[in-house]
Amino acid sequence: MWLTNNKSRCSVRSPVGNGETANGGEDVTTVTCNSTQTPSDLSPPNMSNDDILPQAHHQNPGHCIASFSAINRMRQNAQLCDVTLEVGGETINAHKVILASVSPYFYAMFNGKCTGTSTAGYDMLERNCDVVTLHDIDPSSLKQLIEYAYSGEITITEDNVQQRIAPGILINISSITIRQVLLPASSLLQIQSVREACCKFLLRQLHPSNCLGIRSFADAHSCKELHSRSHRYALQNFQQVVGTEEFLLLGFNEVQDLISNSQLNICSEEKVFMAVLNWIKHDLSERKKHISELMSHVRLPLVSREFLMNCVETEALVREESHCKELLLEAMKYHLLPEQRSSLVSQRTLERRPEGMRSYIFAVGGGSLFAIHNECECYNPKTNAWMTISPMISRRSRAGVTSLRKLLYVVGGYDGENDLATAECYNPLTNEWTNITPMGTKRSCLGTCAFDGLLYVCGGYDGASCLSSVERYDPLTGVWTSCPAMSTRRRYCRVAVLDNCIYSLGGFDSSNYQSSVERFDPRVGSWSSVPSMTSRRSSCGVAALDGYLYCIGGSDGTMCMQTGERFNLRTNAWEPISAMHSRRSTHEVVEANGFLYALGGNDGSSSLNSVERYDPKVNKWTIVTSMLTRRSSIGASVLECFNLERGLLQTSI
Repeated sequence: MWLTNNKSRCSVRSPVGNGETANGGEDVTTVTCNSTQTPSDLSPPNMSNDDILPQAHHQNPGHCIASFSAINRMRQNAQLCDVTLEVGGETINAHKVILASVSPYFYAMFNGKCTGTSTAGYDMLERNCDVVTLHDIDPSSLKQLIEYAYSGEITITEDNVQQRIAPGILINISSITIRQVLLPASSLLQIQSVREACCKFLLRQLHPSNCLGIRSFADAHSCKELHSRSHRYALQNFQQVVGTEEFLLLGFNEVQDLISNSQLNICSEEKVFMAVLNWIKHDLSERKKHISELMSHVRLPLVSREFLMNCVETEALVREESHCKELLLEAMKYHLLPEQRSSLVSQRTLERRPEGMRSYIFAVGGGSLFAIHNECECYNPKTNAWMTISPMISRRSRAGVTSLRKLLYVVGGYDGENDLATAECYNPLTNEWTNITPMGTKRSCLGTCAFDGLLYVCGGYDGASCLSSVERYDPLTGVWTSCPAMSTRRRYCRVAVLDNCIYSLGGFDSSNYQSSVERFDPRVGSWSSVPSMTSRRSSCGVAALDGYLYCIGGSDGTMCMQTGERFNLRTNAWEPISAMHSRRSTHEVVEANGFLYALGGNDGSSSLNSVERYDPKVNKWTIVTSMLTRRSSIGASVLECFNLERGLLQTSI
């Protein structure tokens, strides 16, 4: 140690800095003196009252640990203990002050003050008792919690055992100690930190086979966050949950709470219908009375026509109940009158949207050099990263791509030899492509969009001539239907939906590059003209955003363009926007999260894999991560998916 001195202060300190000491950090000593005397005068015999004696501050960082360890040893040796707890025929020695310091339950007991209902079972005379008998608590859990009171540590174990939690059901529970014993005990004794640790442990054990049981357990013990998150987990994994015995043993209100939720994550509404039937038939005599109420939450208008006729209409439970028959008729009307669907909107016609759905951009097919692609990839705007998905069944460039409900549709195109009438759809939940009904006409270079649950294709090229014809596909019936034709033949046109109308822009009519625009109102069933664009544009990119119709890039017959313009519906006029970084034609433009994305295409000399993002608020384009593959004559669309990355990983495994 050293001594420093000045006229105002002197101090004696340990020579080891930062709170360390020469004996390994066990204490810190500081001696200070505010006297103006010299060191030789620090202790005069006649010190005045104005002078301050030297002071030493000593701190031992390990004091609490060492002291509690010593107290715990005394407890184990029954030394200086002032209370004995009796529980389940066993006795546990302890110190009241230690128990009261970590447990409000014991604090109220030993102070004779009832602060909540948890101590209502006692007459509060325990404050003066040396022996206290406890009820409704497991002895082993009490021992663990008392050990925690002295040490601040508790081990939460994971035991793979089968535990019966309800009549007729056996499930694999991680840590029976916590679920059946420790968490209720910590709740009773109001030891919040242990209670929270138990809840966090159970959250990590959530699985489709036990999430409903954990939810019920959390509700019984008022664990709000555990209940909320296990309920959300059940919604997000509903397809697996309905196959468990836990689901079949739920009460009516719990089943209704699940199937009525708009955030239910399912690949099709057929799953909900079958879940209801399975639950009712598990105890038919008792549950049959709930059929109509539960079926009112099944969105029957959204099931396929085949399922509606072969499974719903033939089900005796549905046919025997008058309200169920009304629901069936409602669904049939929705199927039979697609042009009236906008007027038939109800809760049962709306798609469920699980919490956590995100927009992903899918780039499909296309060509580069002498290759026609069936390879596909998708982009997550949140992570600015591309990843591959399963390839299409057929190679396609110049195809029409759009999303409808929870599937991605690819229609027509060119395979390197022929123009195609075939079509297929992609399910992100399974990462698989499936063929659907072919169109009535071969089409490449077509425009495609989705509106009111229907898929529309406009114009294109059939291998011999440019087309003005229009077709409509109903995924519920699997049928293509002809629609009124456009007034202009359009090859390499693009279409988009704005204000409940379908707009068809630009293209090539075999003789001229078009600047003309026309609009189809499905409610009226006819096309009408719209003010032309300021530039001729074929193979352009088109998207709707915030009440504007954007048309970007394309070819005017002399060069690929990088300029863009937008149609203002309020003023019925076109206005320019800033130009892209690259010239592009045969590219795609899509809208996601309030931005426009321009993908791939051709710059006049080569296929592109670059991608640009447009921010309408600042009228500026920004380069983002490029696609993995160069793609001209590309197809692209945006599809909302739930945790697509996890699904792709699971399907790849």
